[in-house]
Amino acid sequence: MNVLSATNIKAILASKAGYAATLLRVPVGLVLMAHGSQKLFGWMGGYGLEGTGQWMASVGFEPGYLMALMAGSAEFFGGLALVLGLLTRPAALVLTFMLAMAMTLHVGNGLFMSNNGYEYALTLLVVSLALLVQGGGKFSLDQILVSKINS
Repeated sequence: MNVLSATNIKAILASKAGYAATLLRVPVGLVLMAHGSQKLFGWMGGYGLEGTGQWMASVGFEPGYLMALMAGSAEFFGGLALVLGLLTRPAALVLTFMLAMAMTLHVGNGLFMSNNGYEYALTLLVVSLALLVQGGGKFSLDQILVSKINS
């Protein structure tokens, strides 16, 4: 069985979501890219891989450096994929998992961000789930790829 058949690729990329998916993808993708850049590169006040890795190890995500690399890459590259609408569903799947793990750190603090709660991670997780279900929408590179497969 050919997993990378045109039919399977089309099923992953195709979307009937319309233009509203773009309103979800782009701003959430940019926010996730910013968070990922803090973890990976130390940009925008972040601690980079070393500092983030030490923090992750201190909260039980071991090995910390690898966990920081994985979380930062999921956020940065997954966010970039969302902005572009490229491989939206696979990116959303990875982001959903990463955000569920992030929620485990905050759930004991209640819902609200003012108490270091999980509302922010939950909001991003729900957007990721919506994009996983609906795909990238009409204004996405996924749709361009699907149209190339169809022609």
